[in-house]
Amino acid sequence: MIAIEKVKKLSKDKLGPVTLITGDDLGQFSQIKEEVLKIIAYDKDDLTYSYFDLSEGGYLEAEMDLLSLPFFADTKVVIFDHFLDITTQKKNYLKENELKSFESYLEKPLATTKLIIFAPGKLDGKRRIVKLLKRDAEVIEALPLKEAELRQYFQSKGKEIGLVFDSGVFDKILLKSNGDFSQMAKNLLFLKTYKGQGNITLEDVDEAIPKTLHDNIFDLSRFILQGSSDQVTELVHDLRLAGEDEIKLIAILLGQFRLYLQIKLLMQDGKNEQQIVLTLSDLMARRVNPYQVKFAIRDSQHLSVAYLERIVKVLIETDYQIKRGVNDKTYLFDLALLKLMIG
Repeated sequence: MIAIEKVKKLSKDKLGPVTLITGDDLGQFSQIKEEVLKIIAYDKDDLTYSYFDLSEGGYLEAEMDLLSLPFFADTKVVIFDHFLDITTQKKNYLKENELKSFESYLEKPLATTKLIIFAPGKLDGKRRIVKLLKRDAEVIEALPLKEAELRQYFQSKGKEIGLVFDSGVFDKILLKSNGDFSQMAKNLLFLKTYKGQGNITLEDVDEAIPKTLHDNIFDLSRFILQGSSDQVTELVHDLRLAGEDEIKLIAILLGQFRLYLQIKLLMQDGKNEQQIVLTLSDLMARRVNPYQVKFAIRDSQHLSVAYLERIVKVLIETDYQIKRGVNDKTYLFDLALLKLMIG
């Protein structure tokens, strides 16, 4: 069960002594945090709740509240927000002696206090305090979702709000959202606001979801491959009017075609989609989005390695010429686009 669904099983009356909300899928984490505060009916003016932002310091005051008995009810809820000391984010808001003191509390938490900890990020599993929390606390960890999980969750959410997706539509939403939980939620809201309810078509997605720069570059690369000079000219004109710089456009285009080339070469080595994601992640020293790879595989099927190598070379040379001031950057960029469409 994914974290966003696991949280629905929480209730204020059945909270344990310590509940930890964490995870490095920050979009999902934010939604879970909002849901938890609703479930416990948090009210900053209600004296049975105490809220402490640990990023602002003042742990001693928070600890005093944690250890004190409730006055207005049988139990009280104490919230520790932004507890980044227990994550890998290298934030040290608490002093070492304060962390030790908190560890002592975790060993024997008060039955009359319900502590909720919000710690966005990846837990630092090497720390003793984290081991204590994993052993004794109710831990809800927002981890990046697999494609099947993301599909199932948001298709279910779409159904809940009265949206039905035509064939291929959900794939397009995934691509536009870059597989990001938070962006998927926003894009579903755009579609709901635009359509109300009913069938969602590919045209609805284009109309309802605002285009990002990467969306426009994706369209530009598609027009280049199709040799659609009028559409290329029109889109480049719009991008320039929007204040986009040619060097930035070349960098994104280069990234797009370099990805196509890398994927073609890896596929020639017999690697499958999952292996390509892992290999590219190692090469780039960052987690490569699997949805980006999935659709890049689809879109590069008909492209040859030689053609992609030529495109990459033209873009690199143009970038070099612009930065060296060989000629006007507008002229050099337009010339590069012409070379790419010649074939």
